Amino acid sequence: MKAIASFFYVGFLKPAPGTWGSLAALPVAYALLLAGGFWLLAAAAVVAFVLGLVATERLTTNAPDHDPSWIVIDEVVGQWIALFPVGYGAMMMSVDIWRLWPGWVSAFILFRLFDIWKPWLVGKADRRGDAMGVMLDDVIAGVFAAIVGIALAALAHGVLM
Repeated sequence: MKAIASFFYVGFLKPAPGTWGSLAALPVAYALLLAGGFWLLAAAAVVAFVLGLVATERLTTNAPDHDPSWIVIDEVVGQWIALFPVGYGAMMMSVDIWRLWPGWVSAFILFRLFDIWKPWLVGKADRRGDAMGVMLDDVIAGVFAAIVGIALAALAHGVLM
């Protein structure tokens, strides 16, 4: 369970284990996108969410800290969700995923911003104080990052001009 929750012990890297978890999610997302495209990344995010929820629940039930910093599977799931527009866009346009490199950069930065800042629904989920809250705040941060990433891509490509 500890290996899953810490994303194969990446969560024990210091400082800023959440950032390390988000960074570690990037090459895995790249490999998933190369191997099976957007749909494999989406399926992996669902599987990681379920496994992360179970692992977090088992490791934090009756523990003094409901969200220890070394649990980073939630960051991995959120980062993968933030990358959904990149994977989907590359699939729809039949282009190499690295041609969308600005999307990779913005997905990482935006996800970290929303995860740290915890605005609105992200903070509300975080305040649940349970395993679902640990996972859900990063899912919502990933969705927010994806939405802003889509808006930025639309601006960059002149759709909103």
